[in-house]
Amino acid sequence: MESTRRPRLSPAIADLRRAVRELLPESGLVLVGLSGGADSLALAAATAFEAPRAGLRAGAVIIDHGLQAGSARIAAAAAAQAAGLGLDPVLVQTVDVTDTAGDGPEAAARTARYAAFDTALEQTGAAAVLLGHTLDDQAETVLLGIARGSGATSLHGMAPVTGRFRRPLLGIRRAQTRQACLDAGLTAWSDPQNLDPRYARVRARESVLPLLEAELGPGIAEALARTAVTLREDAAALDALVPALLAGAVTAGESGTSVRVAALAAQPAALRQRMIRTLAADGFGAALERSHTLAVARLVTHWHGQKALDLPGVRVERQGDMLIFSAARHTQNKGPFRSHGTS
Repeated sequence: MESTRRPRLSPAIADLRRAVRELLPESGLVLVGLSGGADSLALAAATAFEAPRAGLRAGAVIIDHGLQAGSARIAAAAAAQAAGLGLDPVLVQTVDVTDTAGDGPEAAARTARYAAFDTALEQTGAAAVLLGHTLDDQAETVLLGIARGSGATSLHGMAPVTGRFRRPLLGIRRAQTRQACLDAGLTAWSDPQNLDPRYARVRARESVLPLLEAELGPGIAEALARTAVTLREDAAALDALVPALLAGAVTAGESGTSVRVAALAAQPAALRQRMIRTLAADGFGAALERSHTLAVARLVTHWHGQKALDLPGVRVERQGDMLIFSAARHTQNKGPFRSHGTS
């Protein structure tokens, strides 16, 4: 059912609708990941308007993480707002946030949230879930990646489309979503955790980015977001070269996957390391960190008899002019890996 709301078409509402229109799937049902905050509420309103005009159904999925007092009430209020906007179906998923991986509560909540989104997609057959990440969220992601010394992959930020997840608002500022809610007469929920300085993202948002803006001038958030786009474009171009570079150089056998050392040695570092990561991921589901990838690369570029490397999810060793990737012989924790011999 289409929303009966008829807010005036303010600039903020127009920007939100345009952003959503450009990233809707071609057909079927689209779900909005709704928390009740300004970003996701403005996204829900824009989707409720645009989806029917594109011949789509639009619903919402609300995740109750159970991490705050009254979370069930907050989820119910968000569900009522979704229904008021004309979204249908409206799902409320309660999740159990357990930090089994030791990555912290934010990461645990994110894992639980995306698992719930996957469940909602399966239950409804929806084509996509729209998420309310804004340009400000993108800037914070890139800034935190820089602060942690992350590689280029981390600095890509969030992609507009990742599988069945879509982020229409990556070009929209947080101030615009707040204004859109005001213009539409929608009351957004303010999550107190968004002001909790215990979280690095909050410190980046409330302290670091404002300081950069004050000292270096306006436009820092936009510049960081542009950096993410540029790096993602460059990375996509390099990634596209990898299959052809590996073709003819790789042999699969009972003991593992072998690749000719010469094929790796002939490439610049950016491509060589991508080839290594691809071999580990495609053959063994291993997600190598940069330190692991560089250690494998040294078996190619600085070979002086090192023994096998036991990495998280994969074992790599050099035998003559071949590099052998095989199943891990023991479970590795994150952090320093074990190398049998010198490196």
